[in-house]
Amino acid sequence: MIVDLGPDRQGEDTVEESRLRWVADHIRQVIFHADRRGSWTFLNAAWTEITGFTVEETLGTSFLRYVHPDDRVRHAELFQPLSEQKTDYLGLEARYLTKAGGYRWVEVFARLAVDDVSVIGGIFGTLTDITERKRADEELTAARARLHHLLVSSPAVIYSAEAGGECPMTFVSENITRLLGYEVRQVLDDPRFWIENLHPEDAPRILASRPALHEEGHQSWQYRFRHRDGSYRWIHDERRLVRDTAGGPAEIVGSWVDITDRRQVEEERARLSMAVEQAGESIVITNPDGTIVYVNPAFERVTGIGRRDAVGHHSRILKNGSQDPEFYRSMWATLQKGEVWSGRISNRRVDGSAIEEETTISPVRDASGRLVNYVAVMRDVTHERQMEEQLRHAQKMEAVGRLAGGVAHDFNNLLTVITGRCELLVRRHGEASPLARDLDLILKTAQRAGALTRQLLAFSRKQVLAPRVVSLNSVVVNMESMLRRLIGEDVELVLVPGQDLGRVRADPGQLEQVIMNLGVNARDAMPQGGRLVLETSAVDVDDALARRHAGMRPGRYVTLAVTDSGCGMPPEVQAQIFEPFFTTKDPDKGTGLGLSTVYGIVKQSGGDITVESEVGRGTVFRIFLPRIEAPVDPSSGDGSRPRPRTGTETILLAEDEEEVRNLAREILKMEGYTIIEARHGNDALRIAGQHTGTIHMLMTDVVMPQMGGRELVQKLSAVRPQIKVLFVSGYTDENLTPSGGSGGHAFLQKPFTADGLLRKVRDVLDAPAPAPAGGR
Repeated sequence: MIVDLGPDRQGEDTVEESRLRWVADHIRQVIFHADRRGSWTFLNAAWTEITGFTVEETLGTSFLRYVHPDDRVRHAELFQPLSEQKTDYLGLEARYLTKAGGYRWVEVFARLAVDDVSVIGGIFGTLTDITERKRADEELTAARARLHHLLVSSPAVIYSAEAGGECPMTFVSENITRLLGYEVRQVLDDPRFWIENLHPEDAPRILASRPALHEEGHQSWQYRFRHRDGSYRWIHDERRLVRDTAGGPAEIVGSWVDITDRRQVEEERARLSMAVEQAGESIVITNPDGTIVYVNPAFERVTGIGRRDAVGHHSRILKNGSQDPEFYRSMWATLQKGEVWSGRISNRRVDGSAIEEETTISPVRDASGRLVNYVAVMRDVTHERQMEEQLRHAQKMEAVGRLAGGVAHDFNNLLTVITGRCELLVRRHGEASPLARDLDLILKTAQRAGALTRQLLAFSRKQVLAPRVVSLNSVVVNMESMLRRLIGEDVELVLVPGQDLGRVRADPGQLEQVIMNLGVNARDAMPQGGRLVLETSAVDVDDALARRHAGMRPGRYVTLAVTDSGCGMPPEVQAQIFEPFFTTKDPDKGTGLGLSTVYGIVKQSGGDITVESEVGRGTVFRIFLPRIEAPVDPSSGDGSRPRPRTGTETILLAEDEEEVRNLAREILKMEGYTIIEARHGNDALRIAGQHTGTIHMLMTDVVMPQMGGRELVQKLSAVRPQIKVLFVSGYTDENLTPSGGSGGHAFLQKPFTADGLLRKVRDVLDAPAPAPAGGR
């Protein structure tokens, strides 16, 4: 609708004017006219469509009334040059109020209305609704701002590059400065920026794979890129090829993300994973309820349980039943309090055998403090426990040995008096005396007791040995006949001599005692008959084998394996078999000293002995003797040639046991020797210093109060270098040489017989005089 308030045209309505009015009312733009005061004088129907105000209520009012308050001043200022005819028209954008209380953006176009005599009659023009365009512009501006913010704040650098040649950069986001330190212009101005800053070690791999982008259309790389400060950062480069409408390569777009920290975490995780996978200790990870979620290869090696058989199962599958429920309740109570538990757990291998493990179980919590896992680190200490038991056993055997040696020493002194006095009584009364039978019985009983003490000394490694270089094969073969008679016809005897054994240094008689004792032991283990095998071999003992047996040293050995098919022994019996007087035989069938003697002889010979046995499957004793390459010593004879009994020499007798001293004095004086007695070493030195004549021999006990025999010999030899020496003792020790003496001197072991004493004294006196001892 058009309303015209012009005074000259009221009432006139031509066809042409009607046509113009119709056109004006149907145009979407507002056509307006305002007088010189700024009041609306003409508006078409579009005004109502845009603002909601009717034309009737608007005409006659000021146009500024409909302008948004924030735009009125600017609107009026823009109209000023027009009203002053400084410009022909103006165009501006302003917000016009709507009847609904909002506003619409309109583009205002206005010109002055001037009559024929240049009198300003007002203004006319158009108002175009540009609200949607303004909103689109605002949204575009906001989107651009958001995009700029994203590009600047994003951890990824966005870039584009030419698709050919060296791929010079055509765009790079500003955050490259934060990522790599470079300014945008540095990147865009240098065509070789990307290529020249690749790490030298990564460049060949990356550049070689670059042409594939044209075929694949997409590539993803990780490589090191040089920072502006010269350091290198790990970059994840994701790029795509953009094609033109013809399908040809147009440009490359991509992103760089700094993954240096992530790579370091991954490398640390990889190192940790590698350490866990290659750790020597078993590592088990469980859920809070105890379900296994991970085991490392060491766990599989130690237990024999594969990863597939462990993961998903509860950790109770490792129990072997040797620990009571209270043990596990206490352990879980500690863990559920969030504390670390440490201790030894007895678990099982896949074959059911027990395994002892030193275990530490630690709770694992996430960032919020919630318990998520338990980690158990378990070290197999089965061998260590066995070694501890062996060491405790060896220490116990050593303690028992010292006790046995001490008892044997004192007992030998008593037996020396008993046997010596019996012999003297027989000599005095003759064999026809009514006492002869009783004396003979006492003598034989004392000799049996002496044999018993020798076994104790063998166990305690304090017996006198006469070692020679011998062939173990020869010793074994020479024992065959005796063994066959010993074990009986229902036991098959098999000898398996090894080849190229080398030799050993040992007392042949004692080795025979070892073989005989083991043979008797095997026979008793096979009461219904069986098989006994003696096998020799050369063995190199390495560190691993030596560690399995306390006291054994690595080296070259000759071994004797004595294997029977008998009843075998349970572990608790095996732990005690070498102890003196321990026996599983009936009281009238064994003293419990056979294996103790074997143990002592082998140990004193520098060797070792092991036992393997299982109930119902027999027993294997293995003797290890150090191997030497020296030639076999010739036999030293049996010592049976007669020796003169009488003598005239002077002997200094030093013995702290009075009865033994008296006995020796009587025996020697009966044969013509001159005896000077001393109670101990100091006494002997004093007497020797006062004696002006020759002292041909010193006969001294090894162990005496105040001064022992060795110290006495050293001091006395310094002043009487030609004196000969005979040591006498109930046992020997580490200070006596393998040949039976100390410092090369002769040795006589208690208990001795009168005949034995006289023969040994005569041997010593008839031997060449010793060389000067040089103060020894």
